[in-house]
Amino acid sequence: MAKLKIKAFDNLSLDSIEEDSEFIPLLSSEDEEEIHKEEIPETLSILPLRNAVLFPGVVIPITAGRDASITLLKDANKGDKIIGVVAQKNEKVEDPNLSDLHEIGTVARIIKLLKMPDGNTTVILQGTKRFQIGELVQREPYLKAKSLHFEEDRSAIKDKEFEAIIDSIREKALEIIHLNPALPSEASFALKNIDSKTFMLNFISSNMDLNANEKQELLNEPNLKERALLTLRKMDTELQRLELKQDIQSKTRSDMDKQQREYYLHQQLKIIQEELGEVSYHEEIEEMKKKAKTKKWNEEAREKFEKELARLQRMNPQVAEYSMQRNYLDLLLELPWNAYSKDNFDLKRAQRILDRDHSGMEKIKERVIEHLAVLKLKGDMKSPILCLYGPPGVGKTSLGRSIAEALGRKYVRMSLGGLRDEAEIRGHRKTYIGALPGRILQSVKKAGTSNPVFILDEIDKLGNSHQGDPSSAMLEVLDPEQNTSFYDNYLEMGYDLSKVLFIATANNIAEVPWALRDRMELIQLTGYTLQEKVEIAKKHLLPKQIKEHGLSETDLKIGIKELELVIDEYTRESGVRNLEKRIAKLVRYAAKSIAMAEEYEKVLTEAKIREILGVTHMGIEKYEVPEVAGVVTGLSWSVNGGDIMYIESIISKGTGMTITGNLGTVMKESATIALEFIKANAKELGIDSRVFDKYKIHIHVPEGAVPKDGPSAGIALLTSLASVYTQRKIKSHVAMTGEITLRGKVLPIGGVKEKILAAKRANIKELIMCDENRKDVEDINPKYVKGLKFHYITDMKDVVKLAVLSQKVKHPFLFELDDKK
Repeated sequence: MAKLKIKAFDNLSLDSIEEDSEFIPLLSSEDEEEIHKEEIPETLSILPLRNAVLFPGVVIPITAGRDASITLLKDANKGDKIIGVVAQKNEKVEDPNLSDLHEIGTVARIIKLLKMPDGNTTVILQGTKRFQIGELVQREPYLKAKSLHFEEDRSAIKDKEFEAIIDSIREKALEIIHLNPALPSEASFALKNIDSKTFMLNFISSNMDLNANEKQELLNEPNLKERALLTLRKMDTELQRLELKQDIQSKTRSDMDKQQREYYLHQQLKIIQEELGEVSYHEEIEEMKKKAKTKKWNEEAREKFEKELARLQRMNPQVAEYSMQRNYLDLLLELPWNAYSKDNFDLKRAQRILDRDHSGMEKIKERVIEHLAVLKLKGDMKSPILCLYGPPGVGKTSLGRSIAEALGRKYVRMSLGGLRDEAEIRGHRKTYIGALPGRILQSVKKAGTSNPVFILDEIDKLGNSHQGDPSSAMLEVLDPEQNTSFYDNYLEMGYDLSKVLFIATANNIAEVPWALRDRMELIQLTGYTLQEKVEIAKKHLLPKQIKEHGLSETDLKIGIKELELVIDEYTRESGVRNLEKRIAKLVRYAAKSIAMAEEYEKVLTEAKIREILGVTHMGIEKYEVPEVAGVVTGLSWSVNGGDIMYIESIISKGTGMTITGNLGTVMKESATIALEFIKANAKELGIDSRVFDKYKIHIHVPEGAVPKDGPSAGIALLTSLASVYTQRKIKSHVAMTGEITLRGKVLPIGGVKEKILAAKRANIKELIMCDENRKDVEDINPKYVKGLKFHYITDMKDVVKLAVLSQKVKHPFLFELDDKK
């Protein structure tokens, strides 16, 4: 039951009656009988109520706010003071029509109309009898409708059972008043003074703590006895709630500290939420159970979930561990476990997708198609763990997305660059506040399947710190024999990663720990030739930039020769990343001209390209014919691709050897080996051994700001020294690469394709390299080596014979030797 309050049917505000308001007496049986005999007017003005229901005999104050309602009350107060009061079906309707009102209402008499100090109009109404709304008579300025007689069954009014029900209602009402501190004790005196059974029923129904719809249900009931039973049932519910509340209060009343107080309040909130049908912690747990029933997971995961869920149910929701436990259970539910996406076994479609997105890369494409073919035949196999390594900008990362599309799998990417904490891979223990699973499991959860294509980007740039070694943690991830049960510290159980297709990318494979390399299938992606870059620019880069800048294909055209100019003069790279930036600048030129409504060249010429891109800062790698002895063209390789490298030697009086050019230890050792070999074979090479004692040798490799190292410059250093000591010419348009030994052998080197591409860019015609590198050359597409002549050697003396001519240089250095000695 609730306090007697003013029911606001416009703005739902509740204002107390002023203390000096007129007292309204309770109805006696005679008064009620007299009211019941009154005739209902044929037509009634209808006053809609938003959140209140008026019962016969009951007096309630109401604050009016709508203009139509105020007009109705004023007109009625001037007339017979009789109106019809009906509750709205939806309290949010501002201007209700007849269809927005309940069919049953109450005829009311205006007792008093008050103008409140705050400007509002308050009316005190007394209900007389029920009626049924008939046909609408008037819409404006307020509703008027015909009234129909509402037949009530009052036959049980003298029945002993009905009297017993009324007595029970009276007793329960007194109990509710006693248990509910919000109700004044004076209400019990009012109940004891009511002698009319029907009025007491209406009085209690009006003041019970029910919403408008529940009260309307009581008003609609025509049978008096059934209405009494319905009222009794609703009072039982309210009494049980109050008793439960009091029981909780009595159990938690003594010596409560802050935590106990919070727990008590939560228990109250939980019970109230359950009574009102709102979301509670109990419902959250039930929702988890419901999700678990439809989850595809293994027996171990299911048992773990049920165990941890039971632990959550025993926890106090107010403690910090509760949210940690709930987050853990959310992870168990969100991980895909045994959910796998279906592979697309259309091999020709997969080949088309790979060819569409990337030019070249035949090995990796072939490997993906092979994997798909085995899956199609066998139906199930562990996914390979691939490592694509090569210079930047050749499409290693973007290739992963194309592979995912070709296989019909989800795609996730994880950048490993600069990762120093092992917990980023394995996760933190869930006992810590703020703990999270490792990024491996987070990415799998994001993918939504247990067999995505997973890109491990920049695996060669994994860091190492006092927080652990992430590269060692990756060993379990990338080992096909171990990743069937990858252990994450947060998950605290194994997770099967064997169906995940891991693709790692790296620029420098030498930076990847040996144990990690051993677990991966290494596939090298080499740099692009000029023709390949032009093709990529035409098919991919230029259309992409035109689309991203909001242009159409007709707004800008760049020819093949113009693209070659951009590649040759404004980029120096194995990939196409910088090329894309230069093309973007050309596209921005067109976009700016269109936006400013300026005339511009839609077909770019070489002169216009130079004007847009400005002066080139790239030194063009073109071969220069040496005019002096000791200048040799070598070939180098770095993470950025291949390049030509000049090695210069000069003779001066003195002893020993000086090496400059920012060379590393290995390259300095190669120079020492070359010098010692020449000393040991001086007679055979036509060199007077006395020069070694009287003349100093200086070796320099230009571009001193760039660090250089590695053994592949060995034969170039040997040829340079042989040329400077004999003052014989070096064969023109020849470049060489290979490691040397003291025994006079030439050993194979790496980066063959990049070095060949660098030689072609520099207009080299002949290449000298180790015979064991013949297989590397044969593995390269023949169109890349067209126009080059290869000399394969095994002995260092053969290098000198091929590269050093018998002809002396134009102005040879004259050695001053003492013939007597």
